[in-house]
Amino acid sequence: MDWIFDYVDETVFAAVLLFGLFFGMLAQGVAIAVAIAVSSILTGLFFLPPDVAFFVAAQKMFAGLDSFTLLAIPFFILAGNIMNKGGIAIRLVNLAKLLGGRLPGALAHTNVIANMLFGSISGSAIAAAAAVGGTMAPLQKKEGYDPGFAAAVNIASAPSGILIPPSGPLILFSLVSGGTSISALFVGGYIPGLLMGLAVIIVAGIIAKRRGMPVEPRPGGREALDTVLQALPSLMMVVVVIGGIVIGAFTATEGAAVAVLYCFALSLAYRLATWREYVEVVQESVVMSASILFLIAASGIMSYVMAITGVPDAIADALLYFQNPFAILLIMNVCLLVIGFFMDLTPAVLIFTPIFLPIAQEVGMDPVQFGLMMIFNLGIGSMTPPVGSVLFVGCGVAGLSIERVSRPLMPFFVTLILALLLVTYVPALTLGLPRLFGLM
Repeated sequence: MDWIFDYVDETVFAAVLLFGLFFGMLAQGVAIAVAIAVSSILTGLFFLPPDVAFFVAAQKMFAGLDSFTLLAIPFFILAGNIMNKGGIAIRLVNLAKLLGGRLPGALAHTNVIANMLFGSISGSAIAAAAAVGGTMAPLQKKEGYDPGFAAAVNIASAPSGILIPPSGPLILFSLVSGGTSISALFVGGYIPGLLMGLAVIIVAGIIAKRRGMPVEPRPGGREALDTVLQALPSLMMVVVVIGGIVIGAFTATEGAAVAVLYCFALSLAYRLATWREYVEVVQESVVMSASILFLIAASGIMSYVMAITGVPDAIADALLYFQNPFAILLIMNVCLLVIGFFMDLTPAVLIFTPIFLPIAQEVGMDPVQFGLMMIFNLGIGSMTPPVGSVLFVGCGVAGLSIERVSRPLMPFFVTLILALLLVTYVPALTLGLPRLFGLM
């Protein structure tokens, strides 16, 4: 098939074929992992003999999973699922109500704070949107909140949890990027995660004040103390796991195993889950882990095909043509936002980290800052149609159509874009804490 390259540049042909096949299969409803693997193998057949192409595909799939650090992902998934079943959400909602109850639109602020707390513990924006949204929706309806506004607040704030550690997407980025420090990513994620939540709180507060939404009555001292004490054991999981990783007591994988044991012990203490539910939790975790691991394995083939055809280098040359770092980072953010509209976070990290990370480093951006910028960006994508998983879950929990929620969601979307630009152009927001703790 070499005659094709007499008329078309090899790299351009590879890029068009690879991504054309990939997005074409996605449009036909093919599973993402299968689309990645099949499009990569078919493209590879134009550049390698068939026996070599299939052998390398199998080799790269195995190599993509041959990592001790990768064990952290299924462990954190299991820990998060145990927390979901163990009666954690209502305790965190009560704590969030205590923290945000004196502001106009108190239940909206409660929703945001609870998503930040629960998302950081469960490590999943979808879990936060479902658990917290399901708890808050009846309370907000009872207080007369507009359903579209309430759902928009829940959807916009749920992704903050994937930036506040422990975070599966940050572990995934560490692996794909070639070993960026997980400790630095975890500690660096606190400020961007808080910034995302604060952006939603500001918009919700302005809207609530204009509409005259109510505040919560001030709780008594004893009631406030009981609320804090009930939520404290759940919050201590983050302290134990992240503290242990930062001080070097254990690795991220060992920390994930500690999180599972801690969550299981806490769930037993609360006595809110049956043994049958624990079996269901393990089954759900196996399915979720298998789907993510298959994605990682398939992305190993795509990364190899892109490397041998020079696709990342060609994209880098095209972007670096602009020479202005400000413009290059802006273009990258626009590309990632568009990608986030059509692709879930996990495959987007797997496919586009090898393409964009070298470009970011070329213009002087640290891998830790780039990773947090990328996860922040794709987190915004998870709340937008047509593929936004958090959007679908949030609408499902609220019992509303996407059209009903889209308009109330727009002010939050715009504010989160401004917060994303701060993360992109102010390195101290992502690198300040890791440097303070000596992790960089």
